[in-house]
Parts: sequence; C-alpha cells; structure tokens
Amino acid sequence: MKLQRIFPCLEWARTYDRPTLTSDLVAAAIVTIMLIPQSLAYALLAGLPAEVGLYASILPLVAYTLFGSSRTLAVGPVAVVSLMTAAAVGNLALQGTAESLAAAVALAFLSGVILILMGILRLGMLANFLSHPVISGFITASGIIIAASQLKHLLGVNTGGHNLYEIVVNLTAAIDQANLTTLVIGVSATVFLFWVRKQLKPLLTRVGVKAGLADILTKAGPVFAVVITTLATWSGGLQDAGVKVVGHIPQGLPGLSLPSFNPDLWEQLFISALLISVVGFVESVSVAQTLAAKRRQRISPDQELIGLGSANIASSLSGGFPVTGGFSRSVVNFDAGAETPAAGAFTAVGIAIATLLLTPMLFFLPKATLAATIIVAVLSLVDLGALKRTWDYSRSDFAAMLATLLLTLIEGVEIGIIAGVGLSILLHLYRTSKPHSAIVGRVPGTEHFRNIDRHQVETDESLLTLRVDESLYFANARYLEDLVYDLVARNPSVKHLILMCPAVNLIDASALESLEAINQRLLDSGVCLHLSEVKGPVMDQLKRSHFLNDLSGQVYLSQFEAWNEIRQSNQSCQPNTEVA
Repeated sequence: MKLQRIFPCLEWARTYDRPTLTSDLVAAAIVTIMLIPQSLAYALLAGLPAEVGLYASILPLVAYTLFGSSRTLAVGPVAVVSLMTAAAVGNLALQGTAESLAAAVALAFLSGVILILMGILRLGMLANFLSHPVISGFITASGIIIAASQLKHLLGVNTGGHNLYEIVVNLTAAIDQANLTTLVIGVSATVFLFWVRKQLKPLLTRVGVKAGLADILTKAGPVFAVVITTLATWSGGLQDAGVKVVGHIPQGLPGLSLPSFNPDLWEQLFISALLISVVGFVESVSVAQTLAAKRRQRISPDQELIGLGSANIASSLSGGFPVTGGFSRSVVNFDAGAETPAAGAFTAVGIAIATLLLTPMLFFLPKATLAATIIVAVLSLVDLGALKRTWDYSRSDFAAMLATLLLTLIEGVEIGIIAGVGLSILLHLYRTSKPHSAIVGRVPGTEHFRNIDRHQVETDESLLTLRVDESLYFANARYLEDLVYDLVARNPSVKHLILMCPAVNLIDASALESLEAINQRLLDSGVCLHLSEVKGPVMDQLKRSHFLNDLSGQVYLSQFEAWNEIRQSNQSCQPNTEVA
C-alpha cells in the first residue's frame, strides 16, 4: 500500500485490459493532434524556440503517468504558465536564446522541486489561500494579455511589452509597419478556428457524420489551420512577401541533460518558480477534481503536487519549460474516453514520433497561425461576466477580483498573482475579524434558538445568549471582548450571559486570553459567563487550560439545557468547576 501511494499507477495497472487500452489509445491520438500545434504555440508564447514546446510534451507526460493521481488530467505546456515563464525569464534581461532557454529549463526544475517538497509536506491545502474570484480575475487578465501579445504576430511586426498598457502602446506605434499578407493569414486562421469551434460539429452532424468522428474532426481544427496555411505559405512563396515562419525545427528527440545549478540564477528565479508552482497546481487540481467527480473518482491533492513536480523535473531534464495540467486538453482527453493516465504516456509517444518525423514539414508554418491558435484558446479563459456575478453576490470579493484583474493588466502577471494572494488572505482576516453573531431567544414551544431580530422568540431580561458564528482566534478575539462588554453595558438587568458556540471550531491562545478577560470582567460586574454547545475538540483544548476552573458559570451540552437550568436557579456568580 505504501508503494501504491508513491506510484498511483500500480492501482489502475492491475486491472488494465484490452478495452481500457483501446480507450486510452483513441484519447491519446486525439490529444496528440491537438497538442502538436499547442506545444509549438505555447513555446513561442514563453519566448522560446518552437521545438521546446514539443520537448515539454514528452517526458513530463510519462512522469505524470507514474506519479499522478488523476485518471484523465492531460499535462503539458499551458497558456498562463507559458506567459508567466516569459515574464520570469524576461525579468532577467538575458542576452540570446540559449541563455533564455537555460533559465526556462532551470525554472522548470526549480518549480518541480518546490512542488514535490510541498507534496511531501502535504501542503496541498495551501492552494485554498487563493480564492476563486482572485483566480478568476487573474486568469481573465492573463487571457487578455496573452491574446493582446499575439496581435504582433497577426500584424507581422516586432513589438513587446510585459503588461497590457505596454503591449497596446507598442502595437499602436508599429501599426504602420504591419504586413498585409501576414494579417490576412492571421485573421483568416482566427476566424476559421472560431468557426470550427462553434459550427463545424453541428454542420458535420447534420450531413450524417457520426458524432464521435465529428468531435474528432472539430478537435483537429488547429491541425487543419496549420496544414492549410503552411501549404499556402510554401506554394505561394509568402515568406518572400514578409510572412514570418517558424523556420528550422531540429529533427529528433531531445537529449537528456541537467539544468543549471547556478545559485545566483536560482535566487533570481525562486519567487517566479513559487508563483508558477502555485498557479499551475491550482489550475491543474481544479480541472482534475472536476473531471474526477464526473466519474465518481477521487484525486489526492498532495499526490498531485508530486505528480506535477515530477513532470516539471522531467521537462527540465529534456530541455523543456514549466508544465501543468491544461483545462481544454484535459477536457478533450476526458471526452475522448481516456480511462487511465496511460493515455498521457501514449500521447507522449505520439509527440515523440512527430518530433522525429514531422518537424521538417513545419518550416513554412506561419507564426500568425500559431498566434491565432493561442488567441482562440485563451479567449475561452476570459470571463468578464464573472465581474457582474461577483458584484451582485459579494462586494468584497468583487473588489479583490477587480484589483487582481487590473493589477495583472497594468503591472504584469507576477505582481497580479502576488496581489491576489495578499488580497485573499486580507479578505479572510477582514471577514473573520468581525464574526457574525446574534442575540438569540427560544422559539416558543421548541428547543430551538434563533436570532431575536429575525424571529418571534422568548427572551429573559436577566439572561442574555450570544451565538458566535465563527471560530475564535487572534484576529477577532478583541472584537468579541468589545461586543460582550457593550451588550452587558446596554443591558444592566442581565445576570447571566451565555456564549452559544455551535459554529466555533477553534479557540486559539489569543482568544483564550480574551475569554479569560471576559470571564473576570463579567464576574466583577456580577454577571455569570456560561458556554453552551461547545464542540468536542474545542472542549478538549479548554480542558488543557485553567479557564474552566475559573469560569464563573458552567458549560452546557445544549442551549435548551442552559436556558432551563439558569432560569430555574438563583445561581450566584462564583467560579464553578462543574461541567453540565
């Protein structure tokens, strides 16, 4: 069992049969067709030679097959991580492609090490610090930046920029240098790919093509665009008309080599590697969990960290750049019927064959076509409608989402994601620093207690019950003190105060000190402090302190019991060690 936890592949390998093999082979063929143009495009997006995208799509898939826990996740280059790679390498101000590639390889290795360490330490829960609105804002902004950054290839101009403002300004300045032929190719490819995505499958179905074949042909849309524009560029001599092509792509499999272990380079890349690791993991595990739920399967977030970490290390050893699980690719893998991670290994074989045999045919592939592929892919990530939905539901979440989106657009991806993490944590602290609480009374004729402002309930002027709807910790401990003192001051007839704790899952040391202070202060005022409905683990914590010995009142199992007993007794406010 221990070996199976390290190698999840041992679990599904025991029952692997011919039907499963057939399903995996079919899925692998479809994903391979999709992945070839995507790999080339995302390598260019990362600012690297096109073949690096192919290298990053071979060994990482094999590594994930061995160590990943998802049956259908498809690992490889993805848009957001490629953009973050470009930003990280661009910040180093390196000279030449060789140095940039060495930095990208080191970035993949460092990211892999970070992910594996997080997995060993079982830190998969750290991804929860990124709230969904923040992630949504970051991905939407990244999608916009990626799409804008590819417009230079559609126009055939040499410009750059690390954020949307720089990209737009540079594009505007270079618009008069646009190449008309390149623009026609790029716009045509973009329109074609959008049409294929929305219209081709319904059209094929109407003319009698079976649904499965129609789906495969639709997924192969980018391949059709690559073939058509490559042939047009070659036969028409469009390279001489200024159309920029991919050019020579080395034929053959990548050699194995170790990344650079330069400590200065690692220090410069560490923050970027950490951000890429977290963002890649969040994107990957979200997709993996969604697809697993559809088949009533489960994944292990901690094992996913190890699987993705091993994939990144494998990528670095084969001259690739950071990878993670891709949304669109994984959905295609799932819909195509992949049953096990072996489909990823078969996809790696397909990419390896393409690297060995097909690269000479890609010499005349226009960069505008790859740009169109990226634009169509990433625009599906842009969800501006989420802004309105979040605004309608939660103004604070909207503020975090909008801030992340704007900072990413204006300052770049790294600042945007750092700000997003910070805002997520600050929002959590803000919300829990003023926990929801309510004075409750008894619903007549029942044992239930509800908010006096929302329900018609029974109350007692000498007995006040405050229900606390949040765990108590350092950020809200002082708030609870102030709230209790204010309630007692406004209700001079109160002789007993009950803290009703059904939603309190934790009382940390700071909150314990506040409870001790509340108990003493109320005792000095002639008011007994009681607790009700305290959860077992919280009660265990309290028993390890002196608080229960000094408590002026008692701890009750239920609020109804506390209500009845306190009202029927004339209990004086003296420390009581009994626990009801």
